[in-house]
Amino acid sequence: MKRLATLALTGIFCAAVAFQAVARTPQAPVAAVATLNVAELPPEGQKTMGLIRSGGPFPFDKDGVVFGNREKLLPPYPRGHYREYTVASPRSRNRGARRIVCGGAPRVPAHCYYTADHYSSFREIVE
Repeated sequence: MKRLATLALTGIFCAAVAFQAVARTPQAPVAAVATLNVAELPPEGQKTMGLIRSGGPFPFDKDGVVFGNREKLLPPYPRGHYREYTVASPRSRNRGARRIVCGGAPRVPAHCYYTADHYSSFREIVE
């Protein structure tokens, strides 16, 4: 009986460890995200990409804050993976709607996405 209880607990423990490993593994996106080349970004977006690669300084206080991906339009990763940066909008009195969201290491992100409509849609930036 004692051996059976030990086996049951071992099985539960192994299942819990396996579940945690799967829960932390990024999943493939539900829908494919369209792409655009860095050269296709507006000039302000190209400037923002340069600032991201050099580590700043950034013109807006909120640049570099964690992006929560609440819209779930980007591939799912643990909180803190994505950071957002403002793409200046000419003649706008505030930050405007344009952003670049990058995931991975700050100066060498694994992937970046551009949105011109404040997170309603994204296009992956390719080099």
